[in-house]
Amino acid sequence: MIVFREFSLLRNAVLVFLATLAVSLALVSASSWHLRRAHFEEAAAVLERDGARLRLAHAETEKEEIRQYQPQFVELRRRGLVGPERRLDWVEAIRQIQEQRRLLPLTYEIEVQQPYRLETTLPTGDYALLGSRMALHMDLLHELDLLNFLSDLRLTGTFAVQDCVIRRAAGASPATGVLAPTLNADCTLNWLTLTPATTPGKPLRGPL
Repeated sequence: MIVFREFSLLRNAVLVFLATLAVSLALVSASSWHLRRAHFEEAAAVLERDGARLRLAHAETEKEEIRQYQPQFVELRRRGLVGPERRLDWVEAIRQIQEQRRLLPLTYEIEVQQPYRLETTLPTGDYALLGSRMALHMDLLHELDLLNFLSDLRLTGTFAVQDCVIRRAAGASPATGVLAPTLNADCTLNWLTLTPATTPGKPLRGPL
């Protein structure tokens, strides 16, 4: 009987101990879970803060670049490099130069606009560099006719001279008082434009 009473007391103590141990383990587990969650939330907050800082820094950089390059961008757009190609402006400029310089007749052909590749990489951002090739033939009294023509033409737009060949003109002696070419020039120019649109222009020919 005494043994049974002692066992009952011991069993109660064991049960209390087990219950206390279970509660303790539950509390430790809950504390560990809350600690991990707190660490996770802290890491997420740090990532969000760093992301916000990066976005702010990027926005400030873009703002500074816009402030720095906007005048150049406006100037390039004014000169016709940025935006849609200005074929009609080129044609009108050729006609006016020919009249003002009193040049001999010339002919040209402007091909369809195509992507233009440079020898070196040029960062153009969201814009594509396009080129419209123009084959130009000029009858010249002297070399300055060609040089003056190209110099005046650069005021209308941006182009790169791909090649230019000048030859002596062959033909019969001109009549008295009639101007005759002493040279012929055949040049290939590439009119350049930077534009987000890639709609090509149509081939254009014109004798003047």
